This record gives sequence, C-alpha cells and structure tokens, in this order.
Amino acid sequence: VSRQLKEEIRRGFARLEDPLAGLLAMLESSSDWKGKGHSLGYCITMELQLWIKEHPAVPQSGTKLKKLQARVLGMLSQCPANLLDPLISIYQLHTADRNYLLEHVSHLYLQGDYKEAAILSIKLKLQPDQDVEKMCTPLLLQDKANLVEDYVGEHPELQSKLLQTLDTWCDPSFNIRDITRPYQGLSRYKPEKFNRRVLSKLVFRLLERFNVDPALCPNVINQRHLRTLNYLFYKRFVEKSMTEENWADHIQSTVGDNRWLQGQLVQALLCHCDARGAARWARHCRVPPEMLPRALAEELQQLHLQDRVEEVTKADNYEDSKKKDYYQLPIPRENIHFLQTWEKMLQCWEKVLQPGQVVGVDMEWKPSFGMVGKPCVTLLQLALKEEVFLLDLPQLLEQAEAEGEKEKLPHFIQMLYSDAAITKLGYGMSGDLSSLAATCSALKDTEKQMQGVVDLLAVDKQVDGLSPEHSHKERGARQPEKGLSRLVQHVLGKPLDKTEQLSNWEKRPLREEQILYAASDAYCLLEIYERLCKDPESFGLGSDLTKILVGKQSKKPRTKKQLNKQEAPSPSGQECQGPRTEPSQPPLLISPREFRVVCDNMLQGLGRYLRCLGVDVRLLDNEDDHRKAAEIARQEGRVILTSGLPYQTLRSQVGEGRCFSVNCSEKAKEQALQVLKHFNVQVSLGDIFSRCQ
Repeated sequence: VSRQLKEEIRRGFARLEDPLAGLLAMLESSSDWKGKGHSLGYCITMELQLWIKEHPAVPQSGTKLKKLQARVLGMLSQCPANLLDPLISIYQLHTADRNYLLEHVSHLYLQGDYKEAAILSIKLKLQPDQDVEKMCTPLLLQDKANLVEDYVGEHPELQSKLLQTLDTWCDPSFNIRDITRPYQGLSRYKPEKFNRRVLSKLVFRLLERFNVDPALCPNVINQRHLRTLNYLFYKRFVEKSMTEENWADHIQSTVGDNRWLQGQLVQALLCHCDARGAARWARHCRVPPEMLPRALAEELQQLHLQDRVEEVTKADNYEDSKKKDYYQLPIPRENIHFLQTWEKMLQCWEKVLQPGQVVGVDMEWKPSFGMVGKPCVTLLQLALKEEVFLLDLPQLLEQAEAEGEKEKLPHFIQMLYSDAAITKLGYGMSGDLSSLAATCSALKDTEKQMQGVVDLLAVDKQVDGLSPEHSHKERGARQPEKGLSRLVQHVLGKPLDKTEQLSNWEKRPLREEQILYAASDAYCLLEIYERLCKDPESFGLGSDLTKILVGKQSKKPRTKKQLNKQEAPSPSGQECQGPRTEPSQPPLLISPREFRVVCDNMLQGLGRYLRCLGVDVRLLDNEDDHRKAAEIARQEGRVILTSGLPYQTLRSQVGEGRCFSVNCSEKAKEQALQVLKHFNVQVSLGDIFSRCQ
C-alpha cells in the first residue's frame, strides 16, 4: 500500500464521528472485499486496526458496540480469511456474550456452513462449549481432516473425545452408514474418503501429533495388530523369508495378553499349520487353553519335547545349506566388535575418525509394523576394511547419561558425518538419519551438516543387472531380491541373506545370526563401492563415477567454487578432481528469454520454476528416456539440465558446457539460483511470469 494512500485513509478516519461504524458501512456496500488477496477493503481494515492502537479512546462499549458486533458477525462467514482476525480484534468479539456467539455459530451450522462454523468457533475459542462429534462429522465427510485437527488442537479433552469417537466408528461391527445418513445432501461430500481405512490412518496421525495414549483407541490398535499378525504369517508360511525365532518374537510381542488377538492367532494357526504345529505354537505364545478348540486342546496335551528337537535339527541343516547361496563376510568373526561400554567405544572412535577413512554405515531398529511413533535406532554399524563395530546405542546413551556426559555419542556421530575427509557409505541414508534424530534429538540437524557421503541407493537404479539366466541360479523359488540385497547380487554376485532384517533388534543379547547380518549389511557397502569405482563401465556406469558419487545427498548449499569443481574421495580417501575450465574474462550477462533449456524428467519442479522466471523451458515426461534430452538439445540449441548418473551419458552427446548437473537434494528455488548463477542469467521484474504457465 502506498504511503499516500495510507495517509489518506488515516485522514478519513479522523474525520469520521464513528470510524467503527464507518468501516462496517463501507464493507457492507463494497463488492471487492470478498475476493482473494489484498483488496482496498483489506487495506482500510488493517489501517484502522493500527489507528485504533494509536487512539485508545476510539473503541466503544455498551449497547452501541453490541449492535456493531451483531452486524460484523453476519459478515464473518463471508469475508476472506485474512480479515477474520482484524475484524474480531477491532470489534472486540471476544468480549461479546458467549451464548450469543454460540447461537450464531449454531445458525451457520444449521444452514450447512460447516467449515465457516468451525473456523469461527476456532477464532472465537468456542470449542469447549460445543459437541466435538457434531462439529467434526460433516468436516470429515467433506475431507477436511486438517480443519478437524485445528479444531481440537489446543484442547486435550476434545482430542480424547474425538479419538474415542473415531475409534468407535472403526469397530468392525459399527455401521458407518448410520453416520453418513443424516448428511446425504451434503455438498462436496466425498464418501471414498470416509471409510475405516482412512479413519484408522487419521487416528494414528492424531495419536502421534497430540501424544495421546494409544490405549484410548482399542479398536484401531487391534485392527493394526491384526494386520501385523497377517503380515507375519505371510512372511513365515507363504514367502518363507522369516526365521522361526524372529517370527515367534514378533508374534508374542504383537499378541501379548490381548484375548481378542489370541483368538485371531488361533484361527491363523489353524489355517497355516497342522494340528500338532498349531498346538505347539499356541503353547509357545501362551494362549490360554480355554480359548482353544477341543481338538487343539487335546493335541496340546499330547505334545512331547521331541518336536522341538526335530525343529532345531531342521534349522541347523538349513543354516549349513544356505551359506553357498548368499553373500558372506570376508573378515573373521573375531573382527566384529559389539560395543556396550565407552572404554571400547573410544578405540572405535580413534580408528573411524581418521582422514581418508572409508566407512560403511548402517542402522537397525525394531520393526514398528505401522504403530505410533518413529522407530528408535538400537544398533549402529560402522564397517572398516579390516573390522566392523556394532554400537549398542541404548546402552551407550544410558551409560553416557549416567556419567553426566550425554552429548558424547551425538558428538562422535556428528564429527563422523560432518567430516568431508571421511567417506561415509550408506543405502537410503535419509531414512536412517530420520530414525537417528528420533532416537537422539541432539542429532536432528545431522543431515543438513553432513559432507563426504555416498548414498548407494542413488547408484542402485543406474546399475545394469545380471543376465536373467543368472538371477535365479541355485535359488529355487525364493522371492526376487529387493533394495540393497539386489545391488549386492548385481555387483558382488550373491544377494544378502535378509532373514534377520525383521528381527527384534531391541532384545539383548543379540543372537549370533543377528550379529553376522548386521555386520554384513554395513561391510558389503565397502565392497560395492570399491568394485564400482574400480570398474564402473562393466555395470553400465560412467568411467568417472567417483566424480559424481559424493556430495549429492548433502542439503548444504554448495559454494561457487564447489559448483565449478566436481570432487569426490576415492576408496583410498584421495580426491579425484575433474577438469576445470577457467574463463579468461567474466562472461556477459544474458536475459531469461535468451536462455533455452531442456529439463530431464527428475527436474520437472526446477523446469516449472525457471519458466515462471521467463526462461524458455522444455520438460521431459516421466516415461521419456534420458537420451531424448540430448536429441532436443541438439535440434533446438538448448542446454541440458539433469542430475546424477544421466549427466555422464548426456554430456558426451552435446557440446562442451551444454549439459549441467543439478543438485537433486535441493528445492527448486535453490536449484534455479544455482543454474542462473552458473550461466550468468539476470532476471528482471519484467521477466517474471512473462511466459505462458
């Protein structure tokens, strides 16, 4: 708003006998104030709010104010959101008669203006005097869950009532149509968004957001546990990818003493096992005998110890046979160290934090199977060339806190991740670091500060697989490999044995199988990295692989110097430096209209952002091959914007300086600034939105 207009508005207020009544008269007769954005009515309202603060004698009281409040209440349901707070403040609606306000909101509700009634209730803090189920039901039917969250946001008692209501609706015996029937003619009603599955997800979101005890929602929790139970039976009896001991651990912790879940367990056992097997597992999971069918109860009485002996023998034979099928650790067992004390931890510290060191990093936690809260890391694995360290995080954190030095472990981890001279190898690092931050709040900024990291997840999609005839060799009917196991198979010849992946990693002591699995998961990263760096072409990768692997995952903005020089530690820790062209003189600035680019399909957000700034942009579709970018660039004289490994392929197909690698971990705005700076593009005000969007 111009200074001249502000002064004119204020002079107008000074001339009015009653500025509050004057503003209302203007808003009631104006047509532009109901639109979006900053209308003239909005500007005048904001100036009056400021003017009143400077003139305390202006606000009114008594009958005159009540009449003004009645008029403004009638406008609030129609006015833009940005005018609600100023009008409520100017006309002191928080001091109005509460019953009168409730009656007005009730009138809006009966008219079918459910959203407006809820927003006004929130602004006027009326929720404690309202029926939470009545207010929130139509909002949920209209898929306005965010507004429901805001409605109960500051009221713990309403949060509990809402959660109990939602949990009742999630009871399998409850007829959801009883809820929807009164709202058949509801506008914007979305029945596909109102079912037990969607409501269950909402309950879990609210439980986590408001930190409410899950015991308040037994139906939703039981249904989630039942899905976990079905999943565990699938993993053990259909996919056959979970060991008996792992399976038993998770079944016991899932079912516990819950009678309903025990009944579901018995039904599942009868479907997947013979009578003897079902009885044995029922006994193992402590299912009360009175819950078993008569035939199963009789079988339970006849069980003998011999069953257990036979099962153990089968397991031993299985362990011997599978070694030839899976990746095996190349280091001796005595070089795997399980660390639970700070004395041993210091020895690890000295070896890991060495300049030039290459470290394979992995983490384990107990599977949550979709329950409330983020998982907490219970084991941190650090693999060096000759040995692997397994850090018992709960024990180390507890010991450090007891000694009054709880920052010791976070300090070590931050030093490791922020040291550019140490190469850290991972697979899906972002998820690991998110769980690490949930475990220890002091580590929440680790991802922003990390340097010298290589996330092999980014490489995985670019590696050419083995030929089909090798992919199932000696594997029988086992499921196809996924994730890191698939990459290990492609690069090292054999997959990882993932049977311990879903272990209970909180339970101590860890079993020998868990220790070997955890060590293998971290150590295989070293071997993959070394093999890819030594011979990238045989896996379909560019010859200068090491120049693009490091630093792509860091969210830290890169300096101008770093943008002109791509660098990465090699497996030995030395830097591999790419060619660098120094311009003899500063290049001339160009306008966005002269700058023509083609954006690879992983950079569609960047392309749209550059188009907003006036740049001539062509976007590849999701299904397009990366090589199409080179074809368009040659035909139309465009610069290719791409990222990661496609950069290596595309830059050789166009002229020098006509292909640019963008940091994919940054947001579109930061990417755009990086591109504009590199190509000396200067954006003026006239360029913004100069092209059709």
